[in-house]
Formats: sequence, C-alpha cells, structure tokens
Amino acid sequence: MFIAGAAGLASSWALAPVAHAQSSKPMRFGVGPLLPTTDDTKKSFGPFFAWLAKQLGVDYELSATTDWAGMAVAMGSGQLDLAWMGPWGYVIANNSTDCQALATVKYDDKPFYHGIVISRPDLHVSRFPDDTKGMSISFADVGSTSGWLMPTWYAKEVWKIDPKTFWKYTEGATHAANEVAVQSGQVDLATDFDRNRNAMIAKGVIKPDGTKIVWTSDPFPNDAIVVPQGVPAERVAQIQRILLSITPEQAATLLPPRYTGFVSATHASYSMIEKAGVAVGKIRAKA
Repeated sequence: MFIAGAAGLASSWALAPVAHAQSSKPMRFGVGPLLPTTDDTKKSFGPFFAWLAKQLGVDYELSATTDWAGMAVAMGSGQLDLAWMGPWGYVIANNSTDCQALATVKYDDKPFYHGIVISRPDLHVSRFPDDTKGMSISFADVGSTSGWLMPTWYAKEVWKIDPKTFWKYTEGATHAANEVAVQSGQVDLATDFDRNRNAMIAKGVIKPDGTKIVWTSDPFPNDAIVVPQGVPAERVAQIQRILLSITPEQAATLLPPRYTGFVSATHASYSMIEKAGVAVGKIRAKA
C-alpha cells in the first residue's frame, strides 16, 4: 500500500551511460528526485557516483527516478546495488527488504535538514495550521519524508487534524512542482524542504519572494546511502571508509553545491522516521 505512488516504475527511471572502470559487471547506482528533473539530478550527482565507482574499481550504471516511492521499489526488487535515498524512502525499503543505511550526507556540514510548508506571499498566516483551514494545499508524493510523511505525522499527532478535510488536499507532486505551483498561484500552500527551496532560489527557478515559509519542522536526518540486504560487512565498511574520507575540498568538486561530505550511519539513525511511518499506518513495526 505504501508504494502506490510508484506506478510505472520502469518508465520513471532514466539511465546515464556506463562509465568504464576495471570490472566487467556494472554496479547499479540510483538517486532520487533531488532536483527538478532527472537530467538535472544525473548531471549534479554524476561526478560523485563516477568517483565512487572508480574507488571501488567497478563499471557502473546511474539511474534517476521521478518519485521517492520508486526508489524503494527499485531497491526492494533488486534493481539497485547502492542508492542515494531520501530518509522515508529508505525506511519504506528497509521495512520490506531489510536494506541498510551506511552513511548520511552532510549539507552545509550538517547531517540534518527541515521540512517546511510554503504559502503564497500574499496570504496572512500568523498561526499554522489554524489560519489555513479551507485553503488548497499540495503534499509531495508518498515516498517523501518532508513532503508527505512528516507533515502527515504532524497533522495526526501534533495538529490533531485530518489534512484531507481540513484543507483542499492533493498529493503526489515533486518538491520542485510544489514550489512552482505556489509561486504561480495554482495552490495556496505546499510542502517542501529547506534545502530544495534554497537550491531553486539560487538557480533562479523561483524568486526569493515568490513563496514564503509558514511552518518549519524539527530537524530530520539527511539522505542515506543505502545497500541491499546481504552485502558483506567488509564491503559495507569499505564503502563507509571511502565516503567518510571525502574532505570538504573534495566535496566541492564531487558533490552538488553545499553538500560537504558524509557521516557514518546505521538504521538507528533513521528511527524517528520509522516511528512516524508506523504512526501513520504506512509501515508495520518490526518485532
């Protein structure tokens, strides 16, 4: 039930050319919709995966997907050997396949970020969500941590509202589409995360005053580097060593702007996301 947003998975994946290294069997890398288009994502994250493949001595294929839930499906169906996954997408995949997080990326030297709700700049919202009842809102796809899971959890556990009746509710959009929809006046409100909004402003995709933030979440762990169940411990340790060796100077050439490296992670690093998923009924608590 939690992967309904991943229909048409095969058509949502875009492959980059195979980079030739030392092994004849390509390692299949995947990355989620961190930027507005799959081309943007592959262009920005391609140098990192090329470097990682070189360090591991393997050929590789790099795939990008248009929705977070698709990442979980791909990991669970054996289409990926390593993936850069959103926190909720990782927890979904772990719940069904026992894949494992081994590192968390740092952004502005921090391994965490914030979910946000944005509004049209002309709306007066002094108290959220109280002042927004009856407005239109766009949640992101069900595989998104900041765009779907956590605002759904806040609605249930903190705000004590039903989003689908409190607002004129839609879901399933990308984060980039949410920002554009609010700026253009198609919807009153939308979910996003601070990193995405800042990146879109920096690139000129949206104006700094085209939307405004009306709610900010507690911090969530950043994206995870994930491998399937059964990867030998020595291989996991090798990949961790490689990732943790990246200096801020290297990160400036290997990673998109403002990503500064990695910290070690385990599944426990994402326990708050897992608890939220259980609370909203999208995954089952593990014994």
